[in-house]
Amino acid sequence: MNIYKKDNRQMAGVIAMTAIICFTVSALLFVGFTYINGRYSLSFEKSNVTRSSVQKFNEVRSILQKSFYEEIDTNKLLEGAISGMADSLKDPYTVYYNKDQMKAFTDMQRHTEDEYVGVGLPIMLDKNGIITVLEPFDDSPAKAAGIRQGDKILKIDGKDITGLRDEALVASMIKGQENTETVLTILRQSENSTFDVRVVRKKIKAIRNIRSEMLENNIAYIKLKMFDENISENFISQLNKLVEQGAKSVIIDVRDNPGGLYNEVVSMADRILPKGTIVYTEDRQGKKNFQKSDATELNLPIAVLTNGNSASASEILAGAIKDFKKGTLIGTKTFGKGLVQTTYSFDDGTGLKVTIARYFTPSGVCIHGEGIKPDIEIKLPDKYKDTPVSAIPREDDLQLQKAIQVLQDR
Repeated sequence: MNIYKKDNRQMAGVIAMTAIICFTVSALLFVGFTYINGRYSLSFEKSNVTRSSVQKFNEVRSILQKSFYEEIDTNKLLEGAISGMADSLKDPYTVYYNKDQMKAFTDMQRHTEDEYVGVGLPIMLDKNGIITVLEPFDDSPAKAAGIRQGDKILKIDGKDITGLRDEALVASMIKGQENTETVLTILRQSENSTFDVRVVRKKIKAIRNIRSEMLENNIAYIKLKMFDENISENFISQLNKLVEQGAKSVIIDVRDNPGGLYNEVVSMADRILPKGTIVYTEDRQGKKNFQKSDATELNLPIAVLTNGNSASASEILAGAIKDFKKGTLIGTKTFGKGLVQTTYSFDDGTGLKVTIARYFTPSGVCIHGEGIKPDIEIKLPDKYKDTPVSAIPREDDLQLQKAIQVLQDR
């Protein structure tokens, strides 16, 4: 689940970026856009583009327009070139949206309240860029339909999504009207099988993304499945109740948590950490933006459980707690997703989401591509490789048992 910020500035000039020298397009830096004698032209700095690149594009365009077996709409060629510019950066989080995709994306951003209509299916991109299922929500349509953690989603309602490297966009495609059906084509690698699953959309409450209980020896346990809207408020509320009940230490479980909203994890970290930097971002020019916590902190021993599916916001929380030496990280190395995105909307209804900066922990560790190493590395038994952590028997959950031991010793 990406962390990003929205920017609704109209960027009509960016559309001009993909107009052409006599209807040619290049993904390189442009200097000017002009209209002369009924023809559009785009000029480039000589130092930024080679003549052969522009010539090759013209040749390809000419071949397609003359030789393709059907009539070609040049505007569609331009759309493809625009999309290709984003793809050429090889950044899975920089994405060009066509009109339908942009509408789905913006509609989803308008509906991030406590309740939404969907199937209760958290997802994330795996290392190969394929949409992968995390633990379906309890009592959700997805869980009732038999979808499992580790399943790969190949199609939605017959549409191939393997080329969509955007969790937010895929999530918006799965959502819809209450009591309507969506068909998900699933690849289950453990069984070497591909099949369709029909799921009926229902109302999903965001509160299901957090669960808490009191364990033995007054150890509070809080499981966070995703950092969605208002989860920091729910976290603080449940934490305070556990403290009132006599909690002497806390386990925060962000295993299989793909991340979510930036402001939510910052608010949550602020409740836990003493005064200082929670996280900061840095752009290409070296400009830094810091998020700070106040002097109020949680004065209890803390253990944080992480694994390879702990990503984005989960890594911000885990990294800050580790750098402050506020708690002990236990489990395996986190995913390593720490990029900031901004979205731009265009006059024709299309849009662009672009990565503009990276996240760093308080000590200056870049999260992206690196992940957060636990203080104590503990792997789960191989038989639980694709099993949701909530379904692992407590006695076999070696990471949880280690956390209990560490907190008891303290």
